[in-house]
Amino acid sequence: MQKNQLKDLLKDFGNNVVFDQDLKKKNWFNIGGKSKVFFRADNLKDLVKFLQLLNNQERIFIIGAGSNTLISDDTFDGVVIKLSKNFSRISLLREDVIISGSAVLDKKLSEFAAQNNLSGFEFLSCIPGSIGGGIRMNAGCFGKEFKDILISIQAIDNRGNLITIPSKKINFEYRNNDIPEDLIFLSASFKGIKSDVQKINSEILKMKIEKEKNQPTKIKTSGSTFKNPVNQTNKKVWELIRESVSLDTKFGDACISNKHSNFFVNKGNATFKDMKKLIDFVSQKVFEKTGVKLDNEIKILE
Repeated sequence: MQKNQLKDLLKDFGNNVVFDQDLKKKNWFNIGGKSKVFFRADNLKDLVKFLQLLNNQERIFIIGAGSNTLISDDTFDGVVIKLSKNFSRISLLREDVIISGSAVLDKKLSEFAAQNNLSGFEFLSCIPGSIGGGIRMNAGCFGKEFKDILISIQAIDNRGNLITIPSKKINFEYRNNDIPEDLIFLSASFKGIKSDVQKINSEILKMKIEKEKNQPTKIKTSGSTFKNPVNQTNKKVWELIRESVSLDTKFGDACISNKHSNFFVNKGNATFKDMKKLIDFVSQKVFEKTGVKLDNEIKILE
């Protein structure tokens, strides 16, 4: 739709709809242009109304914590939706089941589980992102993934229809699943195992120490760039990159982390083209050297 049509259609949402919103500060890379429309959904009622008005006539992208997203410097010809704090609620359904809003940060769910003596959520303390994004990519670390604790998902499609999906109906793979791309996650229920809080916190601390030892922190990065190859090699992707590419390789301010070669870094003012060139270059060099085809773990919005 034309911008003037959208302005008329969405006028009732006031300041929650912004046109030509700058997206640069809404992702960890600090890279990106603008979105034609940016909508901050205060609650489910507004989100349903907004989607029904759009009637699936615009591309939609949901932005969570922005921890694994690379955004084009061009204007995104569509709608970017950000869920408000009302989608960040956590509660106990019963003593071993937690219901979490999709905008909850992974580490917050891990903390809540520990406070309620529930184990199984420790790995979430080391994943930078939100629950919605974690479900979308079946995120994981230290041998655990979202699929291991998920019971069900509550979601909404691009036309405003609500849906519940039991986890047993989802086909999960490594960093992937078959959940339709047009679904927006609202909340999810998770099952834990009753345990001792000191034991849980000890496991969380051990994981955090291991992560900080091996991965860069407090810099403009977006987590793992590529998925570890499945059924192609026994080597991790960082090993393949080190074998195939000089760690001094850079395009503009886009470079490879010396601490973890699968983490790419914006050293200052890297553009989308700089980072995309680095991703494509590394992928090509790994394929030429090892014959392994890498798949992006990072989400690219163009």
